[in-house]
Amino acid sequence: MLDPLPPPPAWLRSFIEPYAVYLNSPTLSEHIHEVIGAFIFYSVIHAIVSPWLSPILFPQSYNALKPRTKLNWDIHVVSFVQSVVITVSALWVMYSDTERSEMSSGERVFAYTGACGLIQALAVGYFVYDLIVSVIYVRMFGIGMLFHAISALWVFSLGFRPFLNYYAPTFILYELSSPFLNIHWFLDKLNMTGGRTQWYNGIALLSTFFACRLVWGTWQSVIVYGDMWNALQHTWNASSAPLSEPVSVNAAVFYPARDGSMCINENCARANAEITRFKDFTAAGVPTWLVVTYVGSNLILNLLNIIWFSKMVETVRKRFRQPDEDVKGDVAHDAVLEAVAKLEKEETAVLRGDLSSLQGQVASGVDSGVADDLRKRRAELVAKVPLPGA
Repeated sequence: MLDPLPPPPAWLRSFIEPYAVYLNSPTLSEHIHEVIGAFIFYSVIHAIVSPWLSPILFPQSYNALKPRTKLNWDIHVVSFVQSVVITVSALWVMYSDTERSEMSSGERVFAYTGACGLIQALAVGYFVYDLIVSVIYVRMFGIGMLFHAISALWVFSLGFRPFLNYYAPTFILYELSSPFLNIHWFLDKLNMTGGRTQWYNGIALLSTFFACRLVWGTWQSVIVYGDMWNALQHTWNASSAPLSEPVSVNAAVFYPARDGSMCINENCARANAEITRFKDFTAAGVPTWLVVTYVGSNLILNLLNIIWFSKMVETVRKRFRQPDEDVKGDVAHDAVLEAVAKLEKEETAVLRGDLSSLQGQVASGVDSGVADDLRKRRAELVAKVPLPGA
């Protein structure tokens, strides 16, 4: 599927193309205007739209916030808008991009479509904004937020090689849970903590977190690991060939019909030809270090998602394990809100670089239930057995 937006101006493409090729990111010259546009769009929301519109919509709550919290509010507004825009765009591309849905394993690693490039550009534009905000306010938000912005920008910029261009809309769907997490934060600041609105939002947050990050994310991670392993096989086979006979991976990657010979209209021919447009840059294969870096980052993120969700589940279980006389109000209501608060706390800890709250989480997650049982049994024994000298 071709990029639905117009191409960049000729002067901008000519200016950025040498730098894009030097950085091994040739498709960047096709989407640089979208990166810049996304960055400007989110910067305007942060600096103008949110400070102007928020006092109108929430005059009492917003005006009562401290300057630091107002800044955080504006950042959350940008995060909310971005997560909605990017996920809607990604779902639309996944539904509409016929050429993408027909890709082979090798093409999912090496191929390129303009529509997937658009998703990468929108994401990179936001992460450039996020990086600048993290640098300016590093003393406020911590070094962890800065490293997170750098890592996110790095991973999504790799798609401009092109590398895993196919998976840009796939993994950006992690953001499906972000609107609900932002809404939870806003409701706290609007003095609506613990209300039914926050509870319904919490149900949506937990559901989307489980569905898009654990189920969808884990499944797609397994698929992408297999695709990258196949890509490495092609790369190693090409590199082991005699120097006098250079071998390209393209013959083993792209369908012969990608030249558009099987198409019945011009759009189909152009879209198929676009898939192999940058094959000269991928002919040598994919570097091993790049695959290792990507897999490592993906494994860490998946592990964090599993830890966070397990802690949320444990929070809910503890609520329902409490004796009846200790339970007040709606147990399900309180359990959901407590679990969402736990998720917000853990994600904030990682983003701000405060890893102390995460140390030993795996061990504590296993041992916490045992420790609780031991404390309860000890209390029962003390109540039943009189102490010496009593």
